[in-house]
Formats: sequence, C-alpha cells, structure tokens
Amino acid sequence: MSILERVYFFHQQLKNNRYPNAKDLVEEFELSLPTARRDIAYLRDRLLAPLEFDRKKNGFYYTTDDFALPFEESPKILFLLGLLGKIGEEAGLGGLDEIRSLEHRLGSMLTPEYRRLIDAIHCQWIEVESFDKKVFQAVVESVARSMQLEISYRSSRGRESVRTIEVLQLVNYQGRWYLLAYCSLRHDFRLFHMARISRAEVLTNPAEKSIADCPNTMDQAFGIFQGEPLYTAEILFSSTAAELVRRQYWHKDQEISESDQGVILRLPVSDDREIMMKILQYGSMVRVLGPEELRQKIIAEISNMGKRYQIPS
Repeated sequence: MSILERVYFFHQQLKNNRYPNAKDLVEEFELSLPTARRDIAYLRDRLLAPLEFDRKKNGFYYTTDDFALPFEESPKILFLLGLLGKIGEEAGLGGLDEIRSLEHRLGSMLTPEYRRLIDAIHCQWIEVESFDKKVFQAVVESVARSMQLEISYRSSRGRESVRTIEVLQLVNYQGRWYLLAYCSLRHDFRLFHMARISRAEVLTNPAEKSIADCPNTMDQAFGIFQGEPLYTAEILFSSTAAELVRRQYWHKDQEISESDQGVILRLPVSDDREIMMKILQYGSMVRVLGPEELRQKIIAEISNMGKRYQIPS
C-alpha cells in the first residue's frame, strides 16, 4: 500500500471523528509502528493538516473543519479518475486486477456527494471484443520492461503462427485492441489484432526497436487498415446523415464543405474495406462522388445485398 492510500485512510477516520492513532494504521495496513508514526507526521508536517492529539480519547483530531487533502475536493480530478475506470471497463479491461484496484482506491477517497458524480458517468461502446487477460498482462509487462514478446497468432484467414514481436504501441480502435509492433518473422512493422493472440510470453531478450523507428503510417489514412493513402474519398451526405457527419471527426486530414444537398466529406483512404462499411451504414442518405472505383464497388455491394433479399436490381 502506498503512503498516499494510508494518508487518505487516516484522513477519512479523522473526518468521521473516530480519533485514529498510529495503531489504527498498523492494524489496517500491517505496518510497523515507526512507519505509521511517520505517515502521521507526513500528514501533519508536509500536508499541513491541523492535527492535535486528544489524550482522553487516545487519538488525533482536526482542529478545523475546512481542511482537505490535495485533489480530495476537486470534482474535475475525481471525474477524470472515474471516467478512466469507466472507459477501461468499456474497452474490455474490466476484468483486469488493475481496473478493480483503481475502483477500490477511488472509492476509498470519495465522499458521498462525489460518489454520486462518478455514478452519473455512463460509457457504452458497441462491438467491444473480449481477449485473454493473461495475454494483455504479458503485453503490458513487455512494454513496461522493454522486452521482446513471443505470441501465438491466428490471422484473419485462420492461419496459425508463432512470432517474436516488439510492441511499440497499444491501439484501441472502435472497441478493439491492436498492437503496433515490429515482427521478427516478417522483418517489418505490423498491426496485430489482440483478440487473435491465444498465447503471449515475455522473453528475456531486450527490445531493440522504438516508436521512432516505425514509419508514420498510423494516421495517414482513414480507418485501422493503415498505409500510404491511395486516394481521397469524396462522399455526399444528406438529410439526417448530414447533420451527424457535420459534427463528426473521421480523420485528422478530413475536409467538410457545405452543399445544396447536404455536406461533402473528403478524407484520405488506403483500404476500401472500412470506408465501404461506413458508407453503407448511412443507406440512402449517402452517395459516393469519387473516386469512380470506390463508387462502382459500392454499387456492386448494393446489388449483391439486393440479391440476398431477392430484390430486383
């Protein structure tokens, strides 16, 4: 347990008029008596708490009612901590011990009114994927220690392989976790879908690559399928879709302009798959203006969809 957690515990005992002493810290955290006394001295001398000792009650108390620990009375800080925990849960990390520990520690710091603030936060993502908790912990350890990682990986076509990688970044995209890493098998940088990793083991070999060695392709084009942009998509949104897209952020290099029929979105694309899914999501309220190759692919997909439902072209 950190000194901060012990000090917050002692502070809450004081605020509740329980007249705590060093023995309370010893029993709660299994400390030595000298360590407990140093914690109390830290609260009094470093954090300037108005502490006094009541000999009759054999415990400490605050001489004023307005003392607060750093951040204790800050709604913004508590909100951000609570938001971090909520996002962690929605990103598929709710089963990790670290997230539960954050919730426990945050709960010990909250007064009832701020507990209501945290309970008022609701985050909800769709299509959140599950993954092996042990895999995630091994990934985090490899990054923290800057060590190589051996993984068993299944490709999108179902091919199994064992690879040694050096993780450069953990990427969460639309509720899915990916690893940007250097792959020793391919001698190149690759993006690995974490849900397809069935086993991960931290090796004793230190990692040699860093994020500075990786070509800057992670944000050059729209979507998770990265690479050099092949073209600029030009898409017209109308009706309700125009109202939504007008305020949306799809890519850092996007351009949105007004049109008599709605709004036109322009953005760089390196792979058709995801941009086609986004376009089809808006149904009849969207039309591809260019390039012609993308427009023809959308037309073909709509035709194939019609055949699924036996709808004449």
